[in-house]
Amino acid sequence: MKIRVGMGFDVHQLSDERDLWLGGIKIPSELGLIGHSDADVLIHAIADAILGAAGLRDIGFHFPNTNKKIEGIDSKIILRKVVDLIHEKGWRIENIDATLVMEKPKINPYIEQMKEVLAPILSIEVNAIGIKATTNETMGFIGREEGATAYAVVLLMGAN
Repeated sequence: MKIRVGMGFDVHQLSDERDLWLGGIKIPSELGLIGHSDADVLIHAIADAILGAAGLRDIGFHFPNTNKKIEGIDSKIILRKVVDLIHEKGWRIENIDATLVMEKPKINPYIEQMKEVLAPILSIEVNAIGIKATTNETMGFIGREEGATAYAVVLLMGAN
């Protein structure tokens, strides 16, 4: 059995003109993330980790921001397509561990709901998803509430 580990990272700017989508759910907030899609920084980091572990480049390659057909796309659709792609290649996800970094709003009340939304898309159990949130202690662009980042690590298992 083959085992592969992938690491993903994403960053988006914050704006008062967008909704905040994280982990596939809309979070009440005065600021949302800017992007070609719904800018779900957490899902994007997870998708990149999955693609990287499978050696399949990144989401920018598969879903370029120059493609007008996917402008405003729900990031859950991107994640579903990524999971379908790795399943076609003989991989399955064993677990995901992700960290979201932003000053506010507080994310803890939404983590279980995010996991419930993501688990069926990822074809894994809810308890195989770790989502953590932290601040940047008011430092840098995150501390100034100009943007948010997310990191994710995935373990893939393959039959070959």
